[in-house]
Amino acid sequence: MDVPSSWDALRKQARKIEAQLDEQMHSYRRLVSTKSDGAETSDLEAGIDLLLKQLQQVNAQMKAWVSSGGSDMVSHTLTRHQEILQDLTQEFNRHQSSFREKQKRASLLEEFKEFDRTRLDLEAGDGSSEQALLKEHVGINRNTAQMDGVISQAQATLGTLVFQRSTFGGINSKLSNVTSRLPTVNTILSAIKRKKSMDTIILLLAAAVCTFLIFIYWLTK
Repeated sequence: MDVPSSWDALRKQARKIEAQLDEQMHSYRRLVSTKSDGAETSDLEAGIDLLLKQLQQVNAQMKAWVSSGGSDMVSHTLTRHQEILQDLTQEFNRHQSSFREKQKRASLLEEFKEFDRTRLDLEAGDGSSEQALLKEHVGINRNTAQMDGVISQAQATLGTLVFQRSTFGGINSKLSNVTSRLPTVNTILSAIKRKKSMDTIILLLAAAVCTFLIFIYWLTK
């Protein structure tokens, strides 16, 4: 990627990459929401990841330009481009995690179907000791696969909570800037932050309890 030699050139480069990312993210969202081909999705993920790295590089160059003595307007422009990069990165990571979970669920479903076919074959047999052992083995494998599904769901829930926490962190950062300029609203904003922290803790505890109860259920089944 060519290195721009002026602030205007950096801005044009950043806007160009952001437009390319918007287009590719639209295609990626469509693929993730459908039963897409894994190879096609992997190629698109690689392209998006490359563009994100390029945009990060341009933002670093813009930051160096601002540090050398840019105006407030230039600093505001840099902040906006940094926020766009952060939003695009978080969205990409969220959709990528969602797609990985869909792949895992599809794989588990296929394993369940295979287990069912094996079980039917065993039930249609003559009841020999070898078949009894095979049936027991199939049952153990099926329970293991079900536990993997439960753990995957718990991980997906945790990922969602982490993303929400990151989002709240960005909001809190902006609220802190407002607080520094308007001290009179500090008490209200502090109360809002405490409530959001409490909501996050409650969500984490609820997810942990549900995961534990499901785990106990499968162990006693």
